[in-house]
Amino acid sequence: MAIGKLFIGRKVRELRAASNATQSQFAERIGISTSYLNQIENNQRPVSATVLLALADKFQLDIAELSTGETDRLLSALAEALSDPLFEAYAPSLQELKLVTQNAPGLAHALITCHQAYRRNGEQLASMDDRLGRSAAAETTSYDEVRDFFHFVDNYLHDLDTAAEKLAHDLGLPTADSHPILTAYLEKQFGVRVVLGPMATHAIRQYEPASRVLTLNPYAPAHTRVFQTAVEIAQLHAGALADTIARNAGFRTEEAVDICRIGLHNYFAGALLMPYQAFLKAARELRHDIELLAARFGASLEQVCHRLSTLQRPGLKGVPMFFARIDRAGNITKRHSATKLQFARFGAACPLWNAHQAFETPGRIIRQLAETPDGVRYLCLAMQVSKGIGGFRTHQPVFALALGCEISYAEAFVYADGLNLTDRGGFDSIGISCRICERPNCTSRAVPPFRRKISVDHNMRETTPYKLW
Repeated sequence: MAIGKLFIGRKVRELRAASNATQSQFAERIGISTSYLNQIENNQRPVSATVLLALADKFQLDIAELSTGETDRLLSALAEALSDPLFEAYAPSLQELKLVTQNAPGLAHALITCHQAYRRNGEQLASMDDRLGRSAAAETTSYDEVRDFFHFVDNYLHDLDTAAEKLAHDLGLPTADSHPILTAYLEKQFGVRVVLGPMATHAIRQYEPASRVLTLNPYAPAHTRVFQTAVEIAQLHAGALADTIARNAGFRTEEAVDICRIGLHNYFAGALLMPYQAFLKAARELRHDIELLAARFGASLEQVCHRLSTLQRPGLKGVPMFFARIDRAGNITKRHSATKLQFARFGAACPLWNAHQAFETPGRIIRQLAETPDGVRYLCLAMQVSKGIGGFRTHQPVFALALGCEISYAEAFVYADGLNLTDRGGFDSIGISCRICERPNCTSRAVPPFRRKISVDHNMRETTPYKLW
């Protein structure tokens, strides 16, 4: 395994503190000089392969946990916050940002939280309807807060995931037809009867605690009914665990706690229907063929894509991926990335990304080779899905699902077959969002980026009415 430069000073300091050793004692035990250890702990020098192996041997350091994904996510969020015009007098270098995220991640999170509060206050002050402005800001803020929670835990919750996997093993899951198993478990364990019946509204699932009856919408797709049955099991079987996780997350409002509970119940349901190790094994065997995985586990394409993005178990990780769900207006309603590509937390996605083309090609999984401004290349997949329930007169909302990995992992995907992964000229240049993208000559730019001044030539008009400098 090739190991790039690793700056893990904070982790080394934690190991030394846990062993109650001085720098000289610790350095001697791993066979390096005290000055070298001091430089490592201050992230002035990376650890060598020899030092890394010594730390693993003598201090049980788990090398698999040294992924840079968490730092990349925090670095992206911090850079986006500091791109706000509020900080126009301060333009930190990439090296400065890395030093902060590597050495003081708590401070970085605090600054991001302060920037979020600043934006919320600005939105409320700008609102002409104070009452509507307050409710809209609160709703958006709670969802953003929960999305950030899942994002910064790497979209993986070990206790919840392993609890779901254990229950799946006890029930004999996975199977393509899980519904009879789940309904029998609900009735035997909790006395809950599952029925199909008319709903008072367009609800998908409705549970009556008094009668202990779970009613499912008969017009919902089969995989949706199975998933909602699993959600009910999550509430009854793992409700206390989910509540503890939500309470310990440090959310500002009770509303955010409630929203987080929904996400945690959905997480448990996905992990129950697609247990970690069985799903990881199948993903590798099928080379991440999304449609075949959906057929094998009786799941929807969205459920499979979402589950693929959660395969971050320490010591048993899957391919690092990004996953997003996007509506027709370009709003990102779900997002997570274990790759260097980090979605913008404000604003729409890059218009050059193939996710937008999915709406033009329903029923197909489309492929794109793309390169971001930092030079990292990706295999990007996109597909359109419908979330509608009902008949002709029912609104059928559609979304684009985006899934992808860095090009070094592309061979693990059936979708890479037939693509020239070595020809850099075959990669489309994409960004993150216009407000933080530094590409100066992009003809699809919606707004100029923060931190860049513009010049206007009244005697010449190009694709944009300004130039960046």
